[in-house]
Amino acid sequence: MDGTPVSATPGQTTLDAITAWNPEVARLLGNTRNLADSRGLPADPGLPAYAGAIFRVVSARQSGVPDEVSPE
Repeated sequence: MDGTPVSATPGQTTLDAITAWNPEVARLLGNTRNLADSRGLPADPGLPAYAGAIFRVVSARQSGVPDEVSPE
């Protein structure tokens, strides 16, 4: 997870493994942060965790949405 090895037990979801590793990060998922796979594609934290998986916590900001709105 973000360069840190995280252990998962059989049947555990990715979110379960993240929660066991760092509950604060798990609480951010879906709000200000999303989960991405090693290619940067969105990943469902409810899917089963598996050996060798690589995930990153990324900004939940939607692409194409400006950071600030310019006055007209």
